[in-house]
Amino acid sequence: MMRTRPSLLTAADRTVLWDRWKYGESIADIARELGRTPTGIAYILERDGGIAPLPRKRRPSALALSERESISRGIAAGQSVRSIATSLGRSPSTISREIQRNGSREQYRATKADLNALDRARRPKACKLSLNEPLRQLVAQKLALDWSPQQIDAWLKRQYPMDNTLHISHETIYRSLFIQTRGVLRKELQKHLRERRRIRKPRASGKEARGSIPGLISIRERPASVEDRALPGHWEGDLIEGSRQTFIATLVERHSRYVSLVKVDSKQTQEVIDKLTQHAHTIPRELYCSLTWDRGSEMKKHIAFTLATDIKVYFCDPRSPWQRGSNENTNRLLRQYFPKGSDLSAHSQEYLDMIARRLNERPRKTLNFETPADRFAECVAMID
Repeated sequence: MMRTRPSLLTAADRTVLWDRWKYGESIADIARELGRTPTGIAYILERDGGIAPLPRKRRPSALALSERESISRGIAAGQSVRSIATSLGRSPSTISREIQRNGSREQYRATKADLNALDRARRPKACKLSLNEPLRQLVAQKLALDWSPQQIDAWLKRQYPMDNTLHISHETIYRSLFIQTRGVLRKELQKHLRERRRIRKPRASGKEARGSIPGLISIRERPASVEDRALPGHWEGDLIEGSRQTFIATLVERHSRYVSLVKVDSKQTQEVIDKLTQHAHTIPRELYCSLTWDRGSEMKKHIAFTLATDIKVYFCDPRSPWQRGSNENTNRLLRQYFPKGSDLSAHSQEYLDMIARRLNERPRKTLNFETPADRFAECVAMID
């Protein structure tokens, strides 16, 4: 595919780029969506510091493209400036200036005139830091002491409560650091931020790059009876990752600590949901009432899983793997058999079943040295 310069992105492409960046998608994913190279997308993001430029707006009183087209047609028809102005409900002086600043009656073209008007309207407003030397020095001094922009913002308001000229928002400080075209704060000051990144990373509206999961049910809505592990049938799950984007789905029953391993060919949501659904049908319905999962994108289609199995899926809070404690502990045990960096696609489902059986037949202190297999067998016997 022929490479296209980043500057040739259309306005629609740029909207897609910034929307997807805002919601936490990776540069590679954005490039794939737009049919561009990751290098080109990274160039645009770095040039703007990872901060989407404000959309440009026209004054309500400015001539619109449709009006300029009417002017062009009027000129071609030989109409006078006054006649064109009357038909548009504009002042003749407005039409006259419009024609003169875009060449003459012979050279006037509506599309070119509209683009020229946009260029002339480029008047970037100087930010407060560029206009206020004392404020700029104070901000730079505090950044050099490893203060965060939020701390500087709050300190200035407390130190100079009556002097609004020495107040500035932390967002303006961030923008001045990451958008170097402003030429206000030295790029070297970026290294004093706690997270030493070159561009601003979006918080992504709570999505945190992993999490736009429709119909998400929080773990906080999980019935209290699940918490004390007294009742069997509530599972925790996750994917462990190997090299070359290979994965294994790990599942643990909370009451018995019974482990199941499921071979998946990829992290794609349809693949994971299909394999989890197949596995769910191998477990007695009474012993599979709920599943608690991390906020991974592989569970975007969890509603399909619930419709196929009648099993509710609950999701942990962001960055809270401890809420699936049994599963996290099991994943650590599994690393003995599936070391980090190994290719997990090399293992068959039969091998995974053998490893799961080995774990399930180990006595567990938390079960008074019963085995998960024995405890789970007792649960199965109770429903027969």
